[in-house]
Amino acid sequence: MAAWFGGKFEGDKDVTIYASWFINNAWSAPVQIADGFINDSTRYACYNPVLFLAPNNELLLFYKIGPNVQGWTGWMKRSSNYGVTWSEPERLPDGILGPIRNQPYVVGDTMMCPSSTERNGWKVHFEYTTDNGKSWTKGPDLNDANPITGIQPAVLNHSNSVLQALTRSQNGTINETWSYNNGQTWTPLQQTSLINNNSGIDAITLQDGRHMLIYNNCKAPRRSPLSVAISSDGKNWEPLLELENEEGAEFSYPYLVQTKDHKVHITYTWKRKKIKHVVLTVR
Repeated sequence: MAAWFGGKFEGDKDVTIYASWFINNAWSAPVQIADGFINDSTRYACYNPVLFLAPNNELLLFYKIGPNVQGWTGWMKRSSNYGVTWSEPERLPDGILGPIRNQPYVVGDTMMCPSSTERNGWKVHFEYTTDNGKSWTKGPDLNDANPITGIQPAVLNHSNSVLQALTRSQNGTINETWSYNNGQTWTPLQQTSLINNNSGIDAITLQDGRHMLIYNNCKAPRRSPLSVAISSDGKNWEPLLELENEEGAEFSYPYLVQTKDHKVHITYTWKRKKIKHVVLTVR
């Protein structure tokens, strides 16, 4: 299942959340699964859906509603039948946004959501829930946005309670933070040697323990090529393949999921016209 926001243009109040299902090697016709109505008379744009299958098999949809990124609020819906039907929308508590772009990470009974804000500079933090989003706690900002910036963290799992999160930034680099106690606390955000062009990234830990990163391996304002890299330690990344490379074109906002058959499914924006789906067999 894939979800995205669509409408006239980003920020227009007609922008809603759509979904499609990949069945028998074909994508179903899109259906709307959430809108931006705050009440009967107030409607804003929707942004950044994140689908997550919780350990109890409840499918959660996190998304944002607001007049702009600085003023958006966090919302969620629930499905007990894998997205066929959905609950009424739930507004998250003030100050809680949920996962901004990349999927949550579960440790024991705690769902940890990689989050960020853009109101007073780009700042990264984590949010925690032990009851699938009914109640929340919020961790501290991991940077002051001067000069190190970051949004939209993606969590990687290393052994011995060590986690790493990679972020998009305005510094020209992918930035990172580390946790040595399974996400309870995190180190201050720091730069890596990886290029970031101020565009979204995603990263996951594969079932074999390696880590996969997808990003635009170029400097801003370009958003091509779109590249995949692999690492055994989260520090040294080797190029794996180049998904797209076309001068002047945009390939952006990628998302990674590995399924039980070990295949990696990738979706990304293709030239701001379509969403492209690629399947990798990992060896």
